[in-house]
Amino acid sequence: MSDPARADWLRRLPKTELHLHIEGTLEPELMFALAQRNGVTLPYPDVDALRAAYDFHNLQSFLDLYYAGAGVLLTEADFYDLTWAYLERAHADRVVHVEIFFDPQTHTERGVPFETALAGIRRALVDGEAKLGIGFRLILCFLRHLSEDAGFAALEQALPYLDRIDGVGLDSSEHGHPPEKFERLFARCKQLGLARVAHAGEEGPADYVWQAIRLLDVARIDHGVRALEDDTLVAYLAEHRIPLTVCPLSNIKLRVFDTLADHPLRTLLERGLVATVNSDDPAYFGGYVGENWQACADALDLTRAELVQLAKNGIEASWMDDAAKARWYAEIDTLAVEPA
Repeated sequence: MSDPARADWLRRLPKTELHLHIEGTLEPELMFALAQRNGVTLPYPDVDALRAAYDFHNLQSFLDLYYAGAGVLLTEADFYDLTWAYLERAHADRVVHVEIFFDPQTHTERGVPFETALAGIRRALVDGEAKLGIGFRLILCFLRHLSEDAGFAALEQALPYLDRIDGVGLDSSEHGHPPEKFERLFARCKQLGLARVAHAGEEGPADYVWQAIRLLDVARIDHGVRALEDDTLVAYLAEHRIPLTVCPLSNIKLRVFDTLADHPLRTLLERGLVATVNSDDPAYFGGYVGENWQACADALDLTRAELVQLAKNGIEASWMDDAAKARWYAEIDTLAVEPA
């Protein structure tokens, strides 16, 4: 059981969320509410039956449910409600800055206009900054199980709205879809001045991390836990301060590691990597960012110094401006010297 004083200290620690799929925050209750609002019939009789379906065996079995659930998102109001519900949970976890992913191809393929999803998500993020004090950036993700041509089509749809998009990413199933598949697309995004991140080294090998760095020229690696299989890669990541947006509870749910006690989060820190703690798809993986922090603190018996380092890593890895970073570094330093 967690020490109450330690848990309270951890709750108050300023946190970032740099690996969060907004579609993956769709709780069963909201999914049913939106289905009713939009006249969508779900293949589950009730919320309990839907929750029972959240017993995944691998990334693909999760993705099948994830894409089916997204079918209830049809209007700008739906995307707003989805994003606002997440922001309220993030605020309760003392998240001060979020950089969230959205998957426009998941929605445009269903006939939902690109602008509908973007407008709803971003309007909620703007409200979250004004009302909850949560800074934000928004990252458009390309679905890697689709073709690079499909990615170029998504980018074409995004062009009129690039002033509202802060970067691009690459997500969905790694197996059979190496980063090199999207080299031309990411080169075009670089020409457009878009920051770039990519999922790599979750189910895919350490070589996928190298590809993301060398071929896609990414600023961050999303997941990246299998980088530890390549000592040269670890040294490169540490030297160049390329962050890893680690998602511990997600890794356990998707069987990347058997238990949280087996998770290499501490090893990543000990190797000098800019590891951060994030929730990935929290509605499906059983834990928002605060729960990821607390679970790791307990299972790995992380020290206060290690927790402070994780918090500072999140600030360093973020795309917030220097003034905001200085503010949160100072607050973390204040908490670091609080009596234990």
